[in-house]
Parts: sequence; structure tokens; C-alpha cells
Amino acid sequence: MANLQRIAILKDRYQQVRAMTEALCEPLATEDYGIQAMPDASPPKWHLGHVTWFFEQFILVPFAARYRSPNETYAFLFNSYYETAGAFFPRTLRGVLSRPTVEEVYRYRRHVDAQLLKLLEALPEQHGEEIETRLDLGIEHELQHQELLLMDTCYNFSINPLQPAYHLVGVEHVETPALGWQEIAGGVVEVGDDGLGFAYDNERPRHQVFLRDFRLATRLITNAEYLAFQQDGGYERADLWLSDGWQAVSAQRWQAPLYWREDGGRWTHFDLTGAHQLRLDEPVSHLSYFEAEAYARWAGKRLPTEFEWEHAARNALPDGNFLDRGLYMPQPARHVGLAQMYGDLWEWTQSAYLPYPGFRPLEGALGEYNGKFMCGQMVLRGGSCLTARDHIRSSYRNFFRPTSRWMYSGLRLAEDA
Repeated sequence: MANLQRIAILKDRYQQVRAMTEALCEPLATEDYGIQAMPDASPPKWHLGHVTWFFEQFILVPFAARYRSPNETYAFLFNSYYETAGAFFPRTLRGVLSRPTVEEVYRYRRHVDAQLLKLLEALPEQHGEEIETRLDLGIEHELQHQELLLMDTCYNFSINPLQPAYHLVGVEHVETPALGWQEIAGGVVEVGDDGLGFAYDNERPRHQVFLRDFRLATRLITNAEYLAFQQDGGYERADLWLSDGWQAVSAQRWQAPLYWREDGGRWTHFDLTGAHQLRLDEPVSHLSYFEAEAYARWAGKRLPTEFEWEHAARNALPDGNFLDRGLYMPQPARHVGLAQMYGDLWEWTQSAYLPYPGFRPLEGALGEYNGKFMCGQMVLRGGSCLTARDHIRSSYRNFFRPTSRWMYSGLRLAEDA
């Protein structure tokens, strides 16, 4: 009975997540589905197909007897980077494909949904546990792509001179609490997956680390505070930047965070609500690691390590401004004390994305999900306003290259106690 209940819960969650992905596409015009404005972004149409291919490739193909894809070439088009799953279409060229059409991609989703639900109705006893595990992973994978779809759409829209809005939402001015500091005792602490729910392989194994006592800023840095850094010549002072960061500033001519634009001496900002005057009380967003690190140095502070962040967040409920609220934009801090630990913006840490002691990737092609990216990337924690609330936990490790800026990323300061 317990297994039947577990399958029923998974089926419901699968259908809810799949429906939410499509609901997030409702504001898009057909023409929006195929746009890829830079190599790191992908067209919405590709996201819809890729998450569907994931269920097909890792559940239906190996476990559903006599399963047939509606188009064998989809395995080539919608594979992202799984070398052991076969060849794949170049990432940088996803936006040049007019076919399959949007209608065909949605038809593909219907086909896979029907076949997957049919498989769950008569779950093979021999492989039941493995199918459940992969279904869990596929659901969490689609939640990740919901966030990617929206952040890619924001970038795609941002380069359009019409500056279209994905959605409109009322903005309420909030008096941001003064920046405070929370002192946190260190010592030998446990970090990583606690085994109480789903976790990715890069969160395991749970292990001990030693932390010195430290202080953490009570909220994220705001646009107003970052504007002071920018106006103080922050992008012109090489002494504030790591060497690779200064090279990025010089080569890419950064003068402000991504989506900030100067208009007649005033700064405007673009987000999923369109272009608007810079809201000074909002958390500063779309920062690279190098910008976050440079600001911290300018402020005489530092970024927290990922383990300091996790230790501080462990006893905090994952309540915050998530995708579920439907705002799709970071909100100002609303209370004193340790705030905004979850939601609003992913928080850069000073930790390189590396394997934990004893790390073992998943078997087979799924082992490529996280492990092969453990080089040249930095860890972010906490989730964002585009992250589903039930997708996040204190041990969750996000990671991006230190030059990346199109994610919903911000910064929180730290210092030694």
C-alpha cells in the first residue's frame, strides 16, 4: 500500500509540475518560443522539448516495453550535454531551428505524458524503485528548467528595442531595514544532504567541516547600496577586482549590473515586468561572481563560504519570495533579523564548486548531471524569485561560471567575528 501511495503522490506531482511549465509559457507569443539571444540561453521551445526528452530517455526507453518516440531525431535535438546518451545538436545553434514547430513540441509532451502515466499504472516490479528514483529526478530537473526558461526569456526580451514585458505586477514601495549583522557560532558542523527528502548527488555525502565564528549580513545588498559602489568608480578601479574579473570588466565593458541602463543621467532596469526606473530598495540582481566579490571588497567585507551560508540557513524555514508567488521579481527585505535567506535571489558564495569528500556521481549517463561541471564554477545558495518553493533546501548547491550574469543572482556580505 505504501508503494501505491508513493506512486500516486509522484503521479500527482509529475502532472502538476508539467502543467506549471506550460502555464509559465502562456504569456509567450508563438514567435517568442524560438528565440535564443545568446549562447547560454535556450529557446523556450527547446526547454519544453528537453525536459520531455529527459523522461523519455531515462524512464520510457529503458523501462517501457515497445516504447517508440514520435520522432527519433528528437533524441538528437533535445539532448543537452549527455555524451553517454548519444550525439546532440550544438547548444549555440538551438535558436536557428524553426522545426519542430511549437505545436509539434506540445504534441511530443502529450505523447510522453500519456506513455509515462501508463507505465506508472502498471509499474514493473523488478524496476519499480529505480523508476521512482528517476521520476523524482526528472521532476526536479523540470523545476530547474522552469527557472531557466524564465531567466532565458528575460534575456531574450531585454535585447528587443520594444522592451516587452512578460507580465505586469503592481509594485509596493517598502522601507528597507538598515543593514545589520547576525553573529553565528562556528565549530565542527555537518553539511550536505540530511537524507530526509530528495537531494542531488552533489549534496552528498553529508560530512563535517570546521567553521570559525562569523557574522552574516541580515539581508541582501540593495540597488541603492550597489549604486554607491558603481558611482564610486567601482568598475574603473582594478584594485577591487580579481584578475579574471578585471579582464571580464575590460573585455566586456561592464559599467553596471546586467539590465541596468543609463537614460538621461538616470538608471533604468529591465526585468520580466519590462523596463522601469531603478527601484532603489530592491535587492541588486544579475551580478556575476566577480561583481559580487568586488563589491564585498569595496565594502571592506567578504562573501560567505557555502558552508557558512548552509550553517546559518539550516534552522530557517524555506519561506520567501519564490516562483509560487507569481511576482517573478526580487522583493525588498521586509523585516529585521536574518532575512531573505531563501528566495528573491541566488546568493554568490566564495566557494568553488567542488566534490564533497567521498562524492560518487550517479551510475550511467545520469552521472553527467552534476559531477562533470566541478571545475571553474562557483556555488550559489538559497534560490530565487523564479525557484519553486518545494525545490529548495539548505543543502542545495547551484553553480555557475564566475562571469555569468543572466541568472537571478545577488549578494550577501559576511565577515569574520
